Amino acid sequence: MKILITDKMAEEAIQLLKDAGHDVKFDEMDHDTLLKEIEKYDALMVRGRTKVVKEIVNAGSKGSLKVIGRAGIGVDNVDIETAGKLGIPVVNAPTGSTISVAELTITHMLSLSRNIAKADNTMKKGEWAKKQLRGSELYGKTLGLIGTGNIGKLTGKIAKCFGMKIIGFDPFISKEDMMKDGIEKREDLGNLISSSDFISLHLPHTPKTHYIVNKDMISKMKPSAYIINCSRGGTVDEEALFNALKNGKIAGAGIDVFEKEPPQNNPLLTLENVILTPHLGANTNEGQIRAGTICAEQIIKVLEGKEPDYCVNKKYLQ
Repeated sequence: MKILITDKMAEEAIQLLKDAGHDVKFDEMDHDTLLKEIEKYDALMVRGRTKVVKEIVNAGSKGSLKVIGRAGIGVDNVDIETAGKLGIPVVNAPTGSTISVAELTITHMLSLSRNIAKADNTMKKGEWAKKQLRGSELYGKTLGLIGTGNIGKLTGKIAKCFGMKIIGFDPFISKEDMMKDGIEKREDLGNLISSSDFISLHLPHTPKTHYIVNKDMISKMKPSAYIINCSRGGTVDEEALFNALKNGKIAGAGIDVFEKEPPQNNPLLTLENVILTPHLGANTNEGQIRAGTICAEQIIKVLEGKEPDYCVNKKYLQ
């Protein structure tokens, strides 16, 4: 069958599709071209660049489109509801970048607690700012996880190795299941935020999670606390965060995702007590190979008439 890949993909994933006997084409089509061409293909595989909006899904359904694959966790860029109602499963790779994102989260925590960015900057300026760069240990501190799915759980597991206490807020996971992973469940988000030395978000951006960390929640943070967001932009109110950081209401932040990417003219770019990275969470060699191959496996299953392991729009499928 014919498979179209419109975003850069790990060669291992492409080879997997070819080895399964499929005709694979890679072309970074723009929106208009994809709209014209999509009906010729049985499967579409994307990462985050391509926006598989309603009109593209509709155009594909009029042809031979049988499955849409997202090589990653988030499916913000795919209209999963429309696809489901047209009988097109959308599959993803929810475990592909788990390790990569968890490691980046820990990297932000260590960088903030030991002033790594400022230390590097001052050294390159010829300064020896040792006295101004006293840090703090992760040992004995409390990490509050907002979202305790695959990435949140692994982040907590790694943090435990540093001697941290792990607490979590997640309305979809029971107290008993959290305890199995060494996480103490907090039913109230405000309580988790006020109890944490580090707060890390691990959840999708939906209408319910939009600004889940807002001005009110940030006001509950300890003055010595840090917030890390390697999940999705829009889950943290950036204006409220900026004001808290600028006025010293909280110690710092590590941000990998933004409401608008790239974050041009974002006031967070002007602050010294925030470490910023350009949405690097899943951007490792290993993570990209894993995400691509898992997604490819799911596409192959659908094309072979089998049940995929990771179908994100099952409830919409008719």
